Amino acid sequence: MEFKYTGRTRDGEIQKGSMEASSKKEAVVLLQNRNLIILDLVEGERRTVLTAQITIFQRVKGKEMVAFSRQLSTLFSARIPLLESLRVLAKQTENKYFSQIIYEVANDVEAGTLLSKAMAKYPKVFSAFFINMIRSGEVSGGLDKALNYLADYLEKQYYLNSKIRGAMAYPAFILSAFVVIGALMMILVVPQLTSFLVETGQEMPLPTKMLISASNLLITWGWLFLLIFIGLVVGIILSVNRVPKARYYFDSVKIKAPIFGKIFKGIYLARLTDNLSTLIQGGLPILQALQVAADVVGNVVYRKIIMEAKENVRIGNTISSCFFNYSEIPPMVTQMIATGEQTGSVDDILRKLSSFYTKEVDAMVNSLAQIIEPVLIVLLGGAVAILVSSILIPIYNIASSM
Repeated sequence: MEFKYTGRTRDGEIQKGSMEASSKKEAVVLLQNRNLIILDLVEGERRTVLTAQITIFQRVKGKEMVAFSRQLSTLFSARIPLLESLRVLAKQTENKYFSQIIYEVANDVEAGTLLSKAMAKYPKVFSAFFINMIRSGEVSGGLDKALNYLADYLEKQYYLNSKIRGAMAYPAFILSAFVVIGALMMILVVPQLTSFLVETGQEMPLPTKMLISASNLLITWGWLFLLIFIGLVVGIILSVNRVPKARYYFDSVKIKAPIFGKIFKGIYLARLTDNLSTLIQGGLPILQALQVAADVVGNVVYRKIIMEAKENVRIGNTISSCFFNYSEIPPMVTQMIATGEQTGSVDDILRKLSSFYTKEVDAMVNSLAQIIEPVLIVLLGGAVAILVSSILIPIYNIASSM
């Protein structure tokens, strides 16, 4: 059951929030354990299908997680107590859903729960990577360093993802607008032109006949084409998310596809090396670091490679000896990791590799955006020229025959 409470601390601060408990009596005991004087305690509203759906759509954006991590790192480094830091961030967070979660984490910490365990209750908000970095800081006594590593990592990942989305947004918008406008012209404009040309009795050129045939096909069977397209998209998404073989095939295609494959490969390599570097620098044991890196790399092909590397390390071999067997890992990465293993500086080597691949992906995305724009203009210009000529040529012929 969920209970909403209002309480006062020994310092006179008023706290409000919600909590889960099996009964009102248990809720009272839990609040008293937090040294709160209970001012109000009521049972929350029962969850309905509608409220459950609303909760599903609530989420924490990447930008909000970056801001939270950096601010928490800054406050903690300034020697502000963890509990006070969490409550300050909860108050200033505009996202009410995220704010409530931070309050709950703060309440658990006040009750004596470790920060990593408190955050682990919200896996949709705090990733396995996030929680393991916090846990390593708690175990080693270097939570401030762990928070700083975490903030740096999330900022780099957010910058890289934003760069890729920004580069692809313009071409996607132009293509979508052209498809919508083209479909509207085929459905609304071309039929009017057809009736006019039929009335004149003039022989129509081949491009115009093809345009009219395409228009008739779209008007008659457009709904079926749309349903098939939606069905294919939904089917692919469900297969990729639920069928392991389909997911493996999809992820393999992503890193082997022409042009885009190299970008995806760079993204996963940057993520892999950055994750491992950050986790090892944060004090996480190598086996645990490999497990976490495998879970958050975002590609099952690379996950399989990392998990095999983990088993290699478990039986006394090296990471590089496993990476040598896979073409998905470039020889440069394998050789540099082997050098790091020999010199005892794997974390530093991984950090340099991460920086290299992040810059390489950035450069590839910029180059791709510069190439796509002129190609897109030429393609759209050609399509518009065909469309316009198919309409104007017969009208010109009619005018000339008068």
